[in-house]
Amino acid sequence: MGPDIEIRRADFADPALARFLQDHLDDMEPTAPPESRHALDLAALRRPTVRLWTALDDGAIVGTVALATLEPGHEELKSMRTDPTRRSRGIGARLLATALDDARARDVRRVSLETGSMDFFAPARRLYERAGFRPCPPFADYTDDPNSAYFTLELAPDPVD
Repeated sequence: MGPDIEIRRADFADPALARFLQDHLDDMEPTAPPESRHALDLAALRRPTVRLWTALDDGAIVGTVALATLEPGHEELKSMRTDPTRRSRGIGARLLATALDDARARDVRRVSLETGSMDFFAPARRLYERAGFRPCPPFADYTDDPNSAYFTLELAPDPVD
């Protein structure tokens, strides 16, 4: 990954963002039946309770990550995607670190996520486990689903300088 990767809050006016997010939804379609796919669409990502970031390489979107508020102090990681041609280059890890740093700075105590249980999602599950996420039961409105894997991470507050 080059040094020119920039991570910043999403620009919803950028038509490339809508295309990137639709590609994400399209990627998920063959992985599970509709009731087991939980990716947010563009309208849901615009909600005031959601924070979305993009990773840009020379102005092109190569990744996204979002945090959605579930309840005070508990947020859900959503829309984690790296361009398939750019995977395994550290973009996902940087996006995840950005989201978790933001959550800590806002005193979020816990971040949870749902991802697929199939082989397609194995790299994502490894990324989350390396970041300290641990398997957990379904949270929020999720239910037991053989197509889903659930993880959570308890966040330590930022140390006071």
